[in-house]
Amino acid sequence: MVNQPVLIVDDEVEMRIAMSETLKHCGYPVEISHNAIDAFKKFKQNNYSLVITDMTMPKRSGLELLKDIKSISPAKPVIMATAYGTIETAVEAMKHGAFDYIRKPINFDSFQFIVQQALNYKGTAGNVDPDAESKPSKSKPVNLTKEIVTQNQSMLSLLDVARNIAKSKSTIMIQSESGTGKELMAYFIHENSDRAKRPFVAINCAALPDTLLESELFGHAKGAFTGATQDYRGKFEQAHSGTILLDEISEMALPLQAKLLRVLQEYQIDKVGGKDPIPVDVRVIATTNQNLMEMVDSGKFREDLYFRLNVIPLALPPLRDRMDDVPVLVTYFVKKHSQMNKRNCPAVSRETLNILTNYHWRGNVRELENVMERALLLCNGEEIQPTHLLMSSQLGESSINEDLAAIATSTPKSPASASSSASPVLAKPQNFPDSGLGIEVGMSMREAEKRFIFKTLHEAKGNRTHAAKILGISIRTLRNKLNEYRAEGADFELEPED
Repeated sequence: MVNQPVLIVDDEVEMRIAMSETLKHCGYPVEISHNAIDAFKKFKQNNYSLVITDMTMPKRSGLELLKDIKSISPAKPVIMATAYGTIETAVEAMKHGAFDYIRKPINFDSFQFIVQQALNYKGTAGNVDPDAESKPSKSKPVNLTKEIVTQNQSMLSLLDVARNIAKSKSTIMIQSESGTGKELMAYFIHENSDRAKRPFVAINCAALPDTLLESELFGHAKGAFTGATQDYRGKFEQAHSGTILLDEISEMALPLQAKLLRVLQEYQIDKVGGKDPIPVDVRVIATTNQNLMEMVDSGKFREDLYFRLNVIPLALPPLRDRMDDVPVLVTYFVKKHSQMNKRNCPAVSRETLNILTNYHWRGNVRELENVMERALLLCNGEEIQPTHLLMSSQLGESSINEDLAAIATSTPKSPASASSSASPVLAKPQNFPDSGLGIEVGMSMREAEKRFIFKTLHEAKGNRTHAAKILGISIRTLRNKLNEYRAEGADFELEPED
């Protein structure tokens, strides 16, 4: 474990746990505190490399805690977290020496990146220069923003349209394939609107069961159900005066669609168990990768809700229709993940770039980012070669199988040819043993993929969150793969999900 202790301060227990578990999986020792007073006592008694604090807490605010910390340790990096994300509070925090700020709900990929940047403060991998404690730092804090990277003319034209409609209050529907950047577009619209200084709140409608989704969207009153020990402000209330993103709106159940329709018509919410409606002022953006009109025709989506949401329709082109963006995206992702993984930024060979610019990107920009992150981690030299991509339709199954075997057995391999000398022992998936991948020439790609996943799970000690990050896929994709393997008769144990 890396000796970079982090103190997390937040009055919300769920947020403390989420941030703590994320950093623990990255190998950092973590301590938590529920308020600014307790946190400052701990700070004076311990040598933390980083403090992450909520901005708004009872009794004493995160801004006051920041001032307390800077009064005795000016160079200590402090990251501020806020559910409101206003420019005014961010500027105020930066004036008093905050390293950076993050908005709630937290994007945990960005969160990890900002934490790594903060721990690299002074270039000492998280250990602040003792001589610097007595004087303010001259280093400029890193402010990570969500970027849309493009040079494609159709995308640039779409961004112009998005800027033009951003200042209206009309609802927007973004219908595009998975991985095209729908959430980034929603955030771009928010940032170019009159609401840019107000909250941007996102919720994935497919991530929660219907009963919980209603409570998350509209909130609940104390005593509304077992476990509701206090009032809860739902996402619509949290987004008041700002923007709410309803991601994967097609997954919302029909009864909840009816309640959402009323909110869009009246701009009032009814908390679960509440007595009186609460007025809200929000800009609604919905996204889906489904054809909603077809769902309307089949009775799976309400027609009146569809037309209420589809006031301004937008569609992002798939990556295969904007291939001129591939080189700039490759450069961007290699640089991004080099920073996140603390590696030198390698070059990309011409042959590799030719493969990438001629590939049919079924998973769109998300797939390209996963491929480049994986290639970066597999590349031990100064240049990313085709064998680091592990892309079946371009390299052929046998080549990939041999690449995986070479990687698993740490056998060096030239870019032009695959090594066939490795003879790894077959893995036993039920226990994820460290006995090699068992990749053989002629084996199906599906079986090779299955063994590669089991090998990674073994290395991650059965932890799916960690394994998914290593593999460069989402936890949902990994969960689906494992469910398929269980259905086929595979027997294995897993660590409980975070």
